Amino acid sequence: MSELHHECGVAAIYHLSGRGRSPMCTDDGPRQISRLLPRMLLDIQNRGQLAAGMTTYDPDLPQLLRTRKDVGSVTEVFRLNHKAKAESLMKSLAGRAAIGHVRYATCGADDRNYAQPFERRHIHKRKWFSFCFNGQLTNYEILKERLLADGDHHLTLGTDTEIILHEFGRRLSQSKTRMDWIDVLRQSAAEFDGAYSMAVLTAEGEMIVARDPLGIKPMCYVNDGPLFAAASESVALLNLGFSDDQIKSLPPGHAIIINPETGFRMERFAEEQTPKHCFFEWIYFANVASTLDDQSVYLSRTRLGEELARAEREMNKFPLDPNDTIIVPVPDTSKAAADSMAFQLAIPCREGLIRNRYAGRTFIEGGSNRKAKAATKYTPLREVLEGKRVILVEDSIVRSTTMNVLLDRIREVGGAREIHVRVACPPIIAPCFYGIDMSSIDQLIGPKYFSNHGTLTDESQQRLADDLGADSLRYLPVEAISRAIGLSADHLCQACVTGKYPTKCGQHLYQIALDNRGSKMDSRKTYEQLAAAMAE
Repeated sequence: MSELHHECGVAAIYHLSGRGRSPMCTDDGPRQISRLLPRMLLDIQNRGQLAAGMTTYDPDLPQLLRTRKDVGSVTEVFRLNHKAKAESLMKSLAGRAAIGHVRYATCGADDRNYAQPFERRHIHKRKWFSFCFNGQLTNYEILKERLLADGDHHLTLGTDTEIILHEFGRRLSQSKTRMDWIDVLRQSAAEFDGAYSMAVLTAEGEMIVARDPLGIKPMCYVNDGPLFAAASESVALLNLGFSDDQIKSLPPGHAIIINPETGFRMERFAEEQTPKHCFFEWIYFANVASTLDDQSVYLSRTRLGEELARAEREMNKFPLDPNDTIIVPVPDTSKAAADSMAFQLAIPCREGLIRNRYAGRTFIEGGSNRKAKAATKYTPLREVLEGKRVILVEDSIVRSTTMNVLLDRIREVGGAREIHVRVACPPIIAPCFYGIDMSSIDQLIGPKYFSNHGTLTDESQQRLADDLGADSLRYLPVEAISRAIGLSADHLCQACVTGKYPTKCGQHLYQIALDNRGSKMDSRKTYEQLAAAMAE
């Protein structure tokens, strides 16, 4: 799963005036509650490491909104490893409200212009706002064509975030009366197809935090006296000092509006639908310490390990001798599943792979090709692996490059006698159009071995094992996912393992992707083809 990346993460914080002082404040007080925002972003850094940024609000300064964003980690962008420079930045960004963002992306990776938040300046305070977004709109090419149709508009970036920014701005500008932000969101979202969570901060001091109608992307919040805080994951709020019972998940299709005069309110902005939470949040993306939609990430992953153990007993492929067989997790997110599997089978779980934690974002190249770079990520421990039958537990196999190299290194460098791969997820057989870095079929390994419905057979799994260089390989079936997470299957988006998408445009994109299979067409063309098809 080191081959798979998320789009981004969002955080927000607001200390209302005239309502006392929250104990969460730093010594600098409520007027500088923005100082807590980088800490929150650090806790969701797992969701994006390419860029970071924040916008703050202070009603007593001429520049009501101030934004800092750049390519780099949170530590790099806010100079957190240099006390004096970090303090200078925090003073310049001081405010009683702030929104922030961490970014991973498939385009514009090293371009500061793609970093969020996006700020739209305007002489009217109502129309001056900053905005950050996690997710992807499947129909952004359609929205783009409509926006540009009159010839009066211009876009500078190829991203749906810019589209949303201009959609908001267009509705504010076209309204002849003062428009409430919940109505801006309601009208705009009626045109959106896809997944998103977002935070908006206006020059009038309003904050809006919203979650898509299907709840595909997560959003958690706390409302405690004068203090409001929200983040893509609960761990960012827990580490501020809030208790588990204070942290709630924002219901799908709802928005929270914080007004400096009237305070907190929550409203529905979209019609009620059956939720379709992204199951990969629990499998891989979310911090293991987070709880999303009342389901613990850690417990979900331990139950995945129980599912793996149950399947291993049923297969009875080889004797589970604790003196001869070990379970090894691929660091780090498969560790909970591996520990649980080992406990259930009464065999040891060992750290046979040491991850180079500084290889994730680096300009040091391990060679000219992808395989050479993949080899720098993990170091096999020969003293743990030599002569052993290794059950290697992985979250998923996306493109196979890392797994292929890893198996070679475990055998050649580690000296393992046998390697049996166990995947705590079904095979990924379809692209994701909702904000995960896999948007074409040809870049996935699963469709080469499994049907469009992800049907598992012993033969297909063994064929993949042989091609990867493993002695055997087994995936979990689709039905194991809902059991492990604790939510019914019809409340989960499992499109990437079933080919059944929760939105109309998502399903259309999949059919286009199937039609384009083998054509080597750039995944971006898929979205352009959707716009053409929908126009017919």
